[in-house]
Amino acid sequence: MSEAKTSSKSARVDWHALSDEDTLKKLSADLSGLNDSEAQKRLEEHGPNRLPPPAKRSALVRFFSHFHNLLIYVLLAAALITAALGHWLDCWVILAVVVINAFIGFVQEGKAEKALDSIRAMLSLQAYVERDGKRREISAEDLVPGDIVLLQAGDKVPADLRLLRVKDLRVDEAILTGESEQVSKNTDAVAEDAAVGDRFCMAYSGTVVTYGRATGVVVATGAHTEIGRISEMLSTVEAITTPLLRQMDTFARWLTGAILLLAALTFAFGFFFRDYSTSELFLAAVALMVAAIPEGLPAIITITLAIGVQRMAKRNAIIRRLPAVETLGAVTVICSDKTGTLTRNEMTVQAIASAADLFEVEGTGYDPHGAVNRKGQNVELDEEPLLGDLVRAGLLCNDSSLNQRDGQWQVQGDPTEGALLTLGNKVGLDLKTEQDQHPRTDVIPFESEHRFMATLHHDHEGQAVIYLKGAPERVLEMCDRQRRGEVDEDLDVDFWHRKGEELAGRGQRLLALACKKARQGQNELNFKDVEEGLTLLGLVGIIDPPRPEAVAAIKECRSAGIRVKMITGDHARTALAIGADMGIGDGEHAVRGKQIEEASEEQLRKWVREVDIFARSSPEHKLRLVKALRQEGEVTAMTGDGVNDAPALKGADVGVAMGVKGTEVSKEAAEMVLADDNFASIVHAVEEGRTVYDNIRKAITFILPTNGAQAFVLLAAIAFGQALVITPVQILWVNMITAVTLALALAFEPPEADIMERSPRPTREEILTPFLGWRIFNVSLILLVGTFGMFLYEVNRGAEIELARTVAVNTLVMFEVFYLFNCRYLHRSVLSGEGLLGNRYVLLAIGAVFVLQALFTYAPPMQVLFSTAPMDAATWLRAIAVAFSVFVLVELEKVVYNRLRRSD
Repeated sequence: MSEAKTSSKSARVDWHALSDEDTLKKLSADLSGLNDSEAQKRLEEHGPNRLPPPAKRSALVRFFSHFHNLLIYVLLAAALITAALGHWLDCWVILAVVVINAFIGFVQEGKAEKALDSIRAMLSLQAYVERDGKRREISAEDLVPGDIVLLQAGDKVPADLRLLRVKDLRVDEAILTGESEQVSKNTDAVAEDAAVGDRFCMAYSGTVVTYGRATGVVVATGAHTEIGRISEMLSTVEAITTPLLRQMDTFARWLTGAILLLAALTFAFGFFFRDYSTSELFLAAVALMVAAIPEGLPAIITITLAIGVQRMAKRNAIIRRLPAVETLGAVTVICSDKTGTLTRNEMTVQAIASAADLFEVEGTGYDPHGAVNRKGQNVELDEEPLLGDLVRAGLLCNDSSLNQRDGQWQVQGDPTEGALLTLGNKVGLDLKTEQDQHPRTDVIPFESEHRFMATLHHDHEGQAVIYLKGAPERVLEMCDRQRRGEVDEDLDVDFWHRKGEELAGRGQRLLALACKKARQGQNELNFKDVEEGLTLLGLVGIIDPPRPEAVAAIKECRSAGIRVKMITGDHARTALAIGADMGIGDGEHAVRGKQIEEASEEQLRKWVREVDIFARSSPEHKLRLVKALRQEGEVTAMTGDGVNDAPALKGADVGVAMGVKGTEVSKEAAEMVLADDNFASIVHAVEEGRTVYDNIRKAITFILPTNGAQAFVLLAAIAFGQALVITPVQILWVNMITAVTLALALAFEPPEADIMERSPRPTREEILTPFLGWRIFNVSLILLVGTFGMFLYEVNRGAEIELARTVAVNTLVMFEVFYLFNCRYLHRSVLSGEGLLGNRYVLLAIGAVFVLQALFTYAPPMQVLFSTAPMDAATWLRAIAVAFSVFVLVELEKVVYNRLRRSD
């Protein structure tokens, strides 16, 4: 069956009007899922489950859009003036430069689109399905009609589903209906003419599960889903003009006005005070405009940003919104979750506390090797029935699985549940056997609002039991008994609080396990069944060891003037212990979630100034902390992975979502996604962000003196009544070859050695600081004196005007070659092996410039095109010697500047 035929046929079915049995029958599916061969067959028939790519501008439109720039308009006007004056060569060269610049931007934009496509692929949805009766995680693109999909809170629905089983399911369908209120779902069929918002038995692609869980069968994929009709609303990568580019746009308008005014004043001065013809003055004005316009600068900035994004991606930091590239360089505070970001996310049960004993558990991670000890002696289950009950509760009240792949034990699901599964393996309980003997009948899934999970089980004799696990303080509220050995007794709340404090003091995360006999014949589990009457089995102490690379990254943050704050849902003692191991906080002070809820804005601002650990915090607390930090003037990066983290991620200057454990909602709310959920990757991204900003400033500091020197040279020639030192076409030649070679090399500059030892840059700092303004003016004067001086020297010794101009151009280019080395470090000396040879792109660019200048000087076609003449060796030596002066003078300036800065 063809894809079109199959798709159109399925599109006509009113799935919401069919019962779940009829739906499965029509799709030739069942709850055990499709087998692999059938799934592959359907994938070939229906195609991948993805939306058509967004409409793109044609290549021609994209190309001409690069002419829409104020500075380019000035160049086009200059081309028209030269054409009107009959200087056709100048006209065509100016037009050629404009076209080449547009072509460079066009090519770069095409690369950027490909990069964004790859980012979309990296952020693609995953889906949990039943295939061959087994739960699997597959790419959402591989879903086909008939697949059985499992949903839980935080998931984005990966395809249009007819719901088959529902447990307290609520879905945000605003993307389809515009209604902000969440929709409660069920499995009952509705009328054929029911509106999309009234189809309560359907879950549509692109909508978000906000609560509960469900099982559904795929009825439509790709463009044939409801969201396929409005796919433009699903764009996740936005084209945003960055603050830097806005600053450059303002600079371009200011520069254009200044250039036009200067050209007009130059024309007037030459007309009234010098004996120039009108044609010569027009040509001089055109030359001045061409000289002063840094036409390659926008392309250099764009390329530098793109290189930064690519570098970050290689270091597991995927940038979704360009402003994050710049903002990262100014971050002053990083607020991070603990589990999986600062730690390894390989949870291990290290201690078990019962009403009578404290057991120690050997081993780390998910490897099942290890034993349970009491006072140094191994304990067997037949000696401790309570231990068996507790471990069994952890196995059965569990939605995760533990598998060995390539010699490594991995958890599919929640890491804490993985620790309980590993504990079961260590004491010899087989998960499959326990599940067969005590099959699950119903479940209350874990939600942050109630902070526990409960399951209902029946054995083969008809006895029913409820197992529950959750936060100790929450579980204690629901218990009135505790188990000691095989006997239940009254709950001693104070004892368990003391025991919890003891375990938490070791840096362990606490989890309470409880049970309750269910009513005879009970098949459903409701909140009222577990609100009271539970028997506490005990506490388990779980630790997630710190990531070694995160410890090093936190130390690096301190050197960089960045504070790290831990925001965790764990017990305060646990957070303090882990924080002490990692170098966060003082080991004594932590603010708890309850305190955050009750605190005034003033108190909260005081805490964020003084405290670095926030424990027992909910996602809602993160938003308050972000606001308080921003009120304190901090530039904040905030990590998150859950649905409720989205407001805090949006509220932060840089929202950082977890790529592995993060929900799709959190990823879409964030500016950056960590591919490895590792805190160290955030610090790497900050380093890259600082490097990007540094490299842009270096490129500006390099390019603008060249333009300034060219403009000054032309002004000097008019002022002294000389012929033009450099012609418009020669100016364009210099601008083009230096922009696409020398200036571009600075975009590849590696981070400077001290980049993470500096304080964060002020967010309101302008690109052109007073220091850079001085540097640009100073270097422009050096280049002016050297270039104009070499021109006059050649003229005075009787050289032809063509040769004098050729010498001037080559002197100017040699100045730029030496000045390029100065620009590798704006403040530090480059007189070292790393400073002179540390960027191979600089050396390659210089080699390319020498080849191009040789062609410019000696190739007959170039001599005709640019009116150049060959230079002898002695003239080259003079030009290089004069040009070397800029390197010496700028390095001396750095010495003086650094001494003055140290004296302050």
